[in-house]
Amino acid sequence: MAKVDVIMPQMGESIAEGTLTKWMKEVGAEVERDEDLFEISTDKVDADIPSPASGVLAEILVAEGDTVEVNTIVARIETEAGAAAEEGPAADAEAQPATAPVAETPEEAVEPALLAPEPPSPVELPSPTQEPIVAEAPATAEAVEQPAASPEERTEPGSREERLRTRSTPLVRKIAAEHGVEIAQIEGSGIAGRVTRDDILTFIDERGMEPGTAAPGAAEVPATAAEVPATAATAAPLTPTPGVPSAAAAPAGPPGVMHLPIHGATLEVKLPRVPIRESDRVEDMSRVRLRTMEHMLMSQHVSAHVTSVTEIDFERVVKLRRKFKPQFEAEGVKLTYGPFIMRAIVEGLKAYPILNASVDGTRIVYHGDINLGIAVAIDDGRELIVPVLKNADRLSLMGLAEGANALAEKARTRTLDFDDIQGGTFTITNVGVFGNLFGTPIINQPQVAILGTGVIEKRPVVVRDDLGGDAIGVRHMSYFGLSYDHRVVDGAMAAFFLNKVQEVLETFPEDVV
Repeated sequence: MAKVDVIMPQMGESIAEGTLTKWMKEVGAEVERDEDLFEISTDKVDADIPSPASGVLAEILVAEGDTVEVNTIVARIETEAGAAAEEGPAADAEAQPATAPVAETPEEAVEPALLAPEPPSPVELPSPTQEPIVAEAPATAEAVEQPAASPEERTEPGSREERLRTRSTPLVRKIAAEHGVEIAQIEGSGIAGRVTRDDILTFIDERGMEPGTAAPGAAEVPATAAEVPATAATAAPLTPTPGVPSAAAAPAGPPGVMHLPIHGATLEVKLPRVPIRESDRVEDMSRVRLRTMEHMLMSQHVSAHVTSVTEIDFERVVKLRRKFKPQFEAEGVKLTYGPFIMRAIVEGLKAYPILNASVDGTRIVYHGDINLGIAVAIDDGRELIVPVLKNADRLSLMGLAEGANALAEKARTRTLDFDDIQGGTFTITNVGVFGNLFGTPIINQPQVAILGTGVIEKRPVVVRDDLGGDAIGVRHMSYFGLSYDHRVVDGAMAAFFLNKVQEVLETFPEDVV
């Protein structure tokens, strides 16, 4: 009697967790392969996840509203119809705790899982062929000699309220393990007295406890790798300090810690605290902002960032856009400078494929498709998301314009699909739309390059007159900044790529339009 595991999918390279928002089937229901089974929500997209196999939904392991890491088993499907029903009431009773909805406070419901278990120090990054590093707690002599607990000794609190109070969330359990706190002794403010993150952080702050210290009266129980899952650990909430005149007068508290997954290991990054004054306004980062922070810090630690800048004459593109804009509008497509730039980038990537690559350990992966990530500012510029225009090298100028406009609209309305945000091989970010001359963007992992396009504006430049002499002319000009990974892309290759992009834009063929 075979069972198929249903896992939480990874909705993009930078996403580490998802919230299961709704089950579309109940335990015991028959499901078909590729039939929608449950809904998930991440910091970037919401999506319906299909069933990986046909059969009967035998177990639900993650309740609606729970946030779990990618690749977590959320359910199991019996591949033989009726197998779940044959187990009778016992199976229903066993599945009930997993399917019972567990309400959370709003703060907990959006809490991200940023951190992996703390690795041994120093961190050793394995080669791609090595197994991932797993930190395990050493077994003590007492632990070896201790006989297995009887079923009666392992019995958990009987009521749902007691289970909620002691189980809490993975984040709360991790913080409790780090500070030696016994969750049962904390008065929780969540549903049924459940201990929330704020509850345990307040408890720790009030007692001035540092990581590794035990709470008064707390039992000393060594945490094992199984008891401390890979979840987030953030700094204690920042609270205003009344009457603080300066930063020097209010020393920062203990820093938070972020663990960045790098090549199968984790890198510990300290997040310093700052003094908060009465006039300051403090707000929690959104899920998108937290994920951006994690992804950018990881990229800075992984890639050797270098930026090269070139200046491009846009006069020809300006004239072509002005000429063909009415034709595109007749087709219902808005023509911006973007499709011209994307077309030039495609030609540059074809000529220098090292810019359309990724690094896999000590190997370079040259991607066969050119999938352009297009950074889109959302929420009035407070957040950024990067949908991907697939197979850009196979699209006409009209196709590039239609595809980019559609993705930008879906990003702003938060209706991107799973496939819209993954598989990028090169990224474009337009800092010029905000009036900036150029930028030095951070590489979007696992890519090796990202191009920042500056504002296109009229500037006086030296040009050739009709007699071949030099003259001062007014041209539409722009600066392009290319950030690239110096591990595999050298300055000369980056310059060649930028020169190719410049050549295409300054001599853009009219028949391509």
